[in-house]
Amino acid sequence: MNLNPDVPLWPEAPFPLNHVNATLLYSWVVMGLLTGLSAYVTRDLSTGPRMSRLQNLLEVIVGGVRQQIEEITNRDAASFLPFIGTLFLFIATSNLLAVVPGFQPPTSSLSTTAALAACVFLAVPIYGIRSQGWRAYFAQYLQPTPLMLPFNIIGEFTRTLALAVRLYGNMLSGTVIGLVLLIVAPFFVPVIMHAFGMLTGLIQAYIFAVLAMVYIASGMQAHEETAGPQPRTAASAAAAGEGTVQTRSATDHPRQTPTDTERQE
Repeated sequence: MNLNPDVPLWPEAPFPLNHVNATLLYSWVVMGLLTGLSAYVTRDLSTGPRMSRLQNLLEVIVGGVRQQIEEITNRDAASFLPFIGTLFLFIATSNLLAVVPGFQPPTSSLSTTAALAACVFLAVPIYGIRSQGWRAYFAQYLQPTPLMLPFNIIGEFTRTLALAVRLYGNMLSGTVIGLVLLIVAPFFVPVIMHAFGMLTGLIQAYIFAVLAMVYIASGMQAHEETAGPQPRTAASAAAAGEGTVQTRSATDHPRQTPTDTERQE
């Protein structure tokens, strides 16, 4: 197995086949597999108690992703589910297919993990601006002082770089260890390593999706704190003034209670 999946597979083929590498090829294989499987499962959905096994599995996955999003953000997961769910399914499928002989997972290439991290990098301001507006979003880069502007910008890029390198390093290390053990003990150890690799692949997909959601949620929370209290409108001021007048009226004219002498009379 070639440790560099970005090397062209057919360098002597005519254009554009001479630029196709394993990362590009197997990325399209994973996307085609997910698209075809989704179309097959959703072509005849059932809302009753009897449903297909694939639909049951799909509902479990979607329900689990939705629950994780709501626990992290304390918001409705409808707007985040397509993006976070796509990230998780793509990474998990790529990692699980690594057990297929000859398949090179796209996540073992730095170009793929960098592209996924770039999607998260762009999603953070998109969700933040859509939630709070561009003024509130860019204002948080000046907090707590405008002198922190360059450091806050650098932090965004370093966070994205760490997200890409973390996934790439974990997947590449698993591939290297598997190749070494295949040479040393080619009978029993590779089976165990493949099983361990499948578990690690699912964990890495989960971690990547959770970190992406944490970055988006923390950014939106920062924008809400930056926005501060909402300005007082005329209607709210009038309502507050009316309530004050009623309170003062009740205080200025207390309820008259009869005395003991008046009761005897």
